[in-house]
Amino acid sequence: MTFLAVDIGNTRLKWALYPAAQQGAQPIAAGAEFLENIDKLADGEWSRLGPPARMLGCSVAADAVKRRVEEQMEELWVVPAHWVVASAAEAGVINGYDHPTRLGADRWVAMIGARHRMLAAGPARPMVVVMVGTAVTVEAVDAHGRFLGGFILPGHGIMLRALESGTAGLHVPTGEVREFPTNTSDALTSGGTFAIAGAIERMVQHVRHRCGTEPACYMTGGAGWKMAPHMLERFELVESLIFDGLLVIASTRAAAL
Repeated sequence: MTFLAVDIGNTRLKWALYPAAQQGAQPIAAGAEFLENIDKLADGEWSRLGPPARMLGCSVAADAVKRRVEEQMEELWVVPAHWVVASAAEAGVINGYDHPTRLGADRWVAMIGARHRMLAAGPARPMVVVMVGTAVTVEAVDAHGRFLGGFILPGHGIMLRALESGTAGLHVPTGEVREFPTNTSDALTSGGTFAIAGAIERMVQHVRHRCGTEPACYMTGGAGWKMAPHMLERFELVESLIFDGLLVIASTRAAAL
């Protein structure tokens, strides 16, 4: 009963094929494509896969992008495409958003993946779950699995492009993160990095104060590896957090049938 998990972000599509939809399963195959190359999936790596028994996806892109993925699947397999939409509660996580279905699917899936990862390692604790990509999201979840709320802020690239377009004569070459930058490139890169770090660390403080205990802190996303070394708080870097959440949701839904 192979299972195909698909994660469509703002710039890339990532996929992984698992032997079964079970928490902790290891992928048989995995890959990634930029969104402009989605139409090549059926002629590329997917053409070498056996037909999955099930598929579940998470997308922050427009419906037209999801439809392009479905068309690639239809060229190869007779497998219905299912997409996660945030709900009031699922897989042990309670959605505290004012309008639960408006919460981004990636945020919802990442929180579910993080909670089950935490419970597999020990007793329930509050959590801070961070995704670092085109945008940065910072989520707070209490020890009972209730999503308390979260931040959304621009990622490194958006910050630097905004400065470049809004500041006369300022160009943005890549710099290094320094405690005391002494050139413009390093100043820009350091400023963006520490601005993001400050928002994340503020949320850790909020959760610590609200819940009265130390939260488990998880970080994921394409640029997570860049941020993690610059955090004062200890974050576990988990590259597969979205896929972990999709595996949990798929197995929970199957068990409920």
